Amino acid sequence: MRNERHDEPLSAEELELFLQYLHRFARHDLDLYALMEVGDPEYPAYVSIRRDPEPGVEASAYLRP
Repeated sequence: MRNERHDEPLSAEELELFLQYLHRFARHDLDLYALMEVGDPEYPAYVSIRRDPEPGVEASAYLRP
């Protein structure tokens, strides 16, 4: 499944679905961590999804959508 609408922001409905999918991914599919490069290939975002907070970051610093 690939959506080629990269040049427009998510709608409120799409954002809600994204967060629901992210929660499901973390609960059912994430083992220890996932590392991804996403976004514009010339200006990528690097995403780390892990079971523990980043070293030196308190768990309370993380928002829970």
